[in-house]
Amino acid sequence: MRVYLGIAAKHGEIPLPVLEKARSVIELAFPVPPDVIRGREWHGRGVSLLGWTNEPDDLRLPPLLSEHGGRIIGLNGHLADPADVARLPRDPGDPLGGCFSSWYARDGELGASTAINRVCPVFHAETPDLHLIGSRALLVHLMAQPGDRVEHDVLALQTMVRQGFFLSDETPYKGVSALRPSTRVEVRDGRRVIIETPLPQAAPPPANRRAKRAAVDELADALLATVEPLRSLGEPVNLALTGGRDTRVLAALLHAARVPFRVTTNGLDTHPDVIIARRIAAELKVEHTVIAPPQTAAKDAVLVEHPLARAWETLRTCEGMTSAYESIVSYLPYSGKPTMSGQSGETLRAGSLNLLQTDLGDKALLRRITTTFCKDDKLFTAEANEHARELARPWQERPNRLEALDHIYIWYKVGRWQASARAGALRRGDPVRPFLDNRVVRAALALDQRWRLSEEVIYQLVLRFAPRLRDVPIEGKPWRFAEGLTRRLPWTHVPPPAMPTVKTGGGWSWRTSPGPALTDVLRRQVLGSLDALAPIVNPDEARALFADPVVKKPALAWHLYTVSALLTGLYPGKQPEGLEPITVSRPDPGR
Repeated sequence: MRVYLGIAAKHGEIPLPVLEKARSVIELAFPVPPDVIRGREWHGRGVSLLGWTNEPDDLRLPPLLSEHGGRIIGLNGHLADPADVARLPRDPGDPLGGCFSSWYARDGELGASTAINRVCPVFHAETPDLHLIGSRALLVHLMAQPGDRVEHDVLALQTMVRQGFFLSDETPYKGVSALRPSTRVEVRDGRRVIIETPLPQAAPPPANRRAKRAAVDELADALLATVEPLRSLGEPVNLALTGGRDTRVLAALLHAARVPFRVTTNGLDTHPDVIIARRIAAELKVEHTVIAPPQTAAKDAVLVEHPLARAWETLRTCEGMTSAYESIVSYLPYSGKPTMSGQSGETLRAGSLNLLQTDLGDKALLRRITTTFCKDDKLFTAEANEHARELARPWQERPNRLEALDHIYIWYKVGRWQASARAGALRRGDPVRPFLDNRVVRAALALDQRWRLSEEVIYQLVLRFAPRLRDVPIEGKPWRFAEGLTRRLPWTHVPPPAMPTVKTGGGWSWRTSPGPALTDVLRRQVLGSLDALAPIVNPDEARALFADPVVKKPALAWHLYTVSALLTGLYPGKQPEGLEPITVSRPDPGR
């Protein structure tokens, strides 16, 4: 994981105490043990660029800071081709391959830019004397504050309570904003400008087989470029493979690119995931490891981590921009071993919000947009609801609802939720995520949303990369485009029937069925901090939410708990100690 901070003085030079503060507060903002943090600095006329990493050595390219064309360059994330660092800083519309944000500095000049999905974020703020640009929101905020006190933007947190992540460019910290997708911020001689490049508009659906093939080929080429550097690694890539859609595309992609890889699948031998993954591995002639779940006696209760400890680690890692309801990857020492997963594969299928829809009529799609921003309105104050409506309005006014939902997914579900949640995994290494690649996302967004939503695009990718998988069934629901499809002509291929999902009996989760003891812990924190929540939460509705012995909306309860813990000073602060685990009973042990 890398952390960057750029500082530009509005007048004159950067005072030495400012730099000393940056060096002292990095331990609060970088969620790794202090003894593994290494730093580099560059200082010029009125500008400084500082970088820190927990990478144990300088082998990963490009380096933390490097000089190209008279500019100092920093890269958060990775480039498909590390040599492309010489092309930075680039126009945000330049389809450079990789998953990254970039930073540059020289005398009197400082800048940073996001890629098309801003999954490697950039945050910015200013004071009367300084412009601040950083990759961690808390770091930027602490540097903008005259002292060490944290000031929260309470109204901005209303979206955290509704959804568990941000549906805006706001942050939990007053005065700190997230840079939008495909956007560059520049400071020259003390003046800041922000240049935004709109997301690409989708082309009309291809009119014939030849046009479809050409569109799929462009997306395929972008995907192949993401894994090109993996050929030279000394060990195979480990791919987590299921019976579903997205990881199948990646297995086929690695096969086509001739990248050595192996696959692992979690589950019992009788589960469709294992059955299908085993067949895919056999067809592609790769090693397949099945990790069976522990076979233990049925339990009527489990011990879970105390919510305050869970919230502290989530706030520390995700900076108050992901709910403690989510399971964040815990810290492990950094490793350069290559891993891959199907994260954000929905990008190739018009986004998760469109995938939730069965009714694609205009009214239904508009309702999905409104609900995304304004759900659970009774819980919130009038001011919080008005703020939510203001955030929703630009998206509601878009004439193309499918495109709006597609772009909301990129802007917020990827660019805010995944951007903060994946910080946990980035502490362990920098895995390649083909579906997050700048070129891949750009190529996908340029394709008609209805065509992507039909799943024909990703099915054709599988056939393009690994034709021998054409007769391997999918797990769960059939391919959308294939419903009702029949073989009418000799060259018409009809995918095999889907393999139904098997209920394993392991569906109970303490997060979704928290039980009375855990509910009580959540209740006491939230109801005990109603004063802090008062600007955004209706106290009577909060009490009603927890009126039953077991809360009926556990995700909402966890979101409230996370925001409550943040506003009452849990983090930044010392890690809580002496917290006993909570016993959560199974609702019906006889099931």
